[in-house]
Amino acid sequence: TRELYEEMREEHYASLEERKFKSLAQARGMALRTEWKGRAPAKPSFLGKRKYANVPLEELLPYIDWNPFFAVWQLRGKYPNRGYPRIFEDETVGAEAKKVFDDAQKMLKSICDGRKLQANAVAAFYPANAVGDDIEVYEDDTRTKVLETLCTLRQQELREEQGEYLAMSDFIAPKESGVADYIGLFAVTAGIGMDKLLAAHEEKNDDYGKIMAQALGDRLAEALAEKLHRDVRVSEWGYSADEQMDAEDMLKVKYQGIRPAPGYPSQPDHTEKDKMWKLLQAQDLASIELTESMAMLPAASVSGLYFANPESKYFAVGKIQKDQVTDYAARKQMDLETCERWLAPMLGYDR
Repeated sequence: TRELYEEMREEHYASLEERKFKSLAQARGMALRTEWKGRAPAKPSFLGKRKYANVPLEELLPYIDWNPFFAVWQLRGKYPNRGYPRIFEDETVGAEAKKVFDDAQKMLKSICDGRKLQANAVAAFYPANAVGDDIEVYEDDTRTKVLETLCTLRQQELREEQGEYLAMSDFIAPKESGVADYIGLFAVTAGIGMDKLLAAHEEKNDDYGKIMAQALGDRLAEALAEKLHRDVRVSEWGYSADEQMDAEDMLKVKYQGIRPAPGYPSQPDHTEKDKMWKLLQAQDLASIELTESMAMLPAASVSGLYFANPESKYFAVGKIQKDQVTDYAARKQMDLETCERWLAPMLGYDR
């Protein structure tokens, strides 16, 4: 076993050696170029926080993306029957997929009719401007008091034919541009009541029911995140007031703006959630708490940032170098070792 681990370790470091990187200074020199002059970003309909308590579950059903649901059951159709609803036509997994889907519809009806789960959300909008790779979040439109500084990470890994090396701060107007920009944040859950629901299945030794309930809680939370983002685009922020889009196009992310979440490829650092929770007051307003490991409770919860910039897009930061990690730790006022521990999967060097 020791030999196997040693071999894996050597392969890991060999793969790191094969990768090539820009220095942080070079990557910053290739940030997204945006002409901010003359731009007037849309101002949200309100500034500060707004809670959405006990959102009717029935309103979430049209926004459910069923594809990840089938992944929970390890059901994957072959092309062209890979995704929902084509999966039902697949020769190998079609019948089983239809069975779990039908069971899901029955449980979903029972959850909605019996109000067995509660869905809560909180969204917030603040004036914001970029300062280097960070985003200053201001108390009000005077932009004199900084409430929080959101830190972002920049791509460094050398990629052929890549003309820009992105960080999320690129999507917010720089402070020196004089452009008044804004940022949004959100946290949603559909998991309030889940413990009681799971306990009922546990009493009956019903593992299938437990897995089904958890899978549906996750789908409802994602659906609430999707619905709230639509409401943000059309009315709460209102930068896409004329948007006309069906659920299918919405799930294909054909709309303007993004909602990246900490811990995901565009911002792999989970510790940024701590700042978000302060700005959102998510525990008080939506009953979503953060654990020491930055996991959200209830588990069926989703959180992230809102960017309205038409040029904003999802991207993967990828592996990063020590020059950036050292710089990032200093900006976050975090010691280097702790920072490296949180960013361990992304380190492109040997600690």
